[in-house]
Amino acid sequence: MLSKTQLEEILYEALKTGGESAEVFLEETNSTQIVLEDNRIEKITNGLDAGAGIRLISGKEIYYGASTDMNVESLRKLAKTVGQSCRDGARPHPAIDLKPTISDLPYPIKIRPHEVPIDEKVSKLELANKAARSFGDKIKQVTVRYADSNQGVTIANSEGVYVEDNRIRTRFFVNVIAADGGVIQTGYEAPGKSCGFEFFEKYDPEKLARLATERALMMLTAPPAPSGEMPVVMSSEAGGTMVHEACGHGLEADFIAKKTSIYGNNIGKKVASELVTVIDDATLAGNFGSFRFDDEGTPSQRKVLIENGILKGFMSDRFYGKMIGVRASGNGRRESFRNKPTCRMTNTFIAPGKMDPEEIINSIDRGLLVKRMGGGEVNVTNGDFVFEVSEGYLIENGKVKHPIRGAILTGNGPKVLEIIDMVGKDLHFIPGVCGKYDHAPVSDAQPTMRIPKIIVGGKF
Repeated sequence: MLSKTQLEEILYEALKTGGESAEVFLEETNSTQIVLEDNRIEKITNGLDAGAGIRLISGKEIYYGASTDMNVESLRKLAKTVGQSCRDGARPHPAIDLKPTISDLPYPIKIRPHEVPIDEKVSKLELANKAARSFGDKIKQVTVRYADSNQGVTIANSEGVYVEDNRIRTRFFVNVIAADGGVIQTGYEAPGKSCGFEFFEKYDPEKLARLATERALMMLTAPPAPSGEMPVVMSSEAGGTMVHEACGHGLEADFIAKKTSIYGNNIGKKVASELVTVIDDATLAGNFGSFRFDDEGTPSQRKVLIENGILKGFMSDRFYGKMIGVRASGNGRRESFRNKPTCRMTNTFIAPGKMDPEEIINSIDRGLLVKRMGGGEVNVTNGDFVFEVSEGYLIENGKVKHPIRGAILTGNGPKVLEIIDMVGKDLHFIPGVCGKYDHAPVSDAQPTMRIPKIIVGGKF
């Protein structure tokens, strides 16, 4: 990596012909991906990706360049090229004095994944595959994937920010397809953590495979979901897909700045039930969306976005935060050095309440229990959504009766938040990858909640 003096020189070079601020992002990432399908290892990808990105900001314009050549002279040339794209006129800048910042957040790594032999990683996939296949001939396809990454970054900017971070993440995927009599169903497990290979001390590959397989087989015999407006209990096991998609994106500063969010100009106003508090927190040790510093060098933070139904703030990076007049909140994120940062979620969740989850289920005469969410679509401008339910159950007379399949939830995210009338004391995070613009690791969570009425699509 480059020295403090070299980074300062590169920043000066970017600012020579104009611009308000400059930034250098250096990255080295060791990663491994292994895919098992059709009872054999289909792909092993293992390697190093390294490079630098240089960003120049001038008013509402961003100039960006990236290179895999980490040589200091090459980066000076890249900085010059980026700088020459901006011709708003050279201006006096204060001396750049990079001041290293150290984070004391405890993210201990016991076993660094890139030091673990490939054979040992492959064995985990083979155990999961064997466990899933053992359920019989209704299991038509098993896909198991393993992924780890060790990302080291150095971030410096002309305002004096100078930080380093090391993000290590490990994830394991099991996808099982079962079929019987023309009916096809899928079971899926995909835990992920910001941790090393000690991940498998908590997550047993065989157990994950059994859970996925049992879900696929169970759904084969499940009757079609009923349809119509009904109460829905969202289990904490469903994760925070709804809070991420139908609420979270609307609280990101770029959508606020572009006036495409339903939450714009509503700070201090009631936007949800008083039982609802929404938080984004990148400081949670071990969570998939956690880090010490974001991709602009801002320390990770816990941000209360909605508190007891009242809108308190937005998630922001430096660029869009300045545009809407708020401080950067540690939400500047990018997929790699090839991408300029923008505001994104980290670990986003609805805070737990005080009720027992069973009490919430018992309150339903007839409705739907959602335990796993599938894919869906959301309109960020107005919050309208359509979500598939990958695992759901009928509730009758306060009891969970039997699984149903083919359920689809249709509604409006902000309106759903307004009518939630029961919130459980449990909480369960689900890891994922947010695909806004590029890809960023996140996790989402919610407690068990009751939505008194929502449109459920199914069989008439």
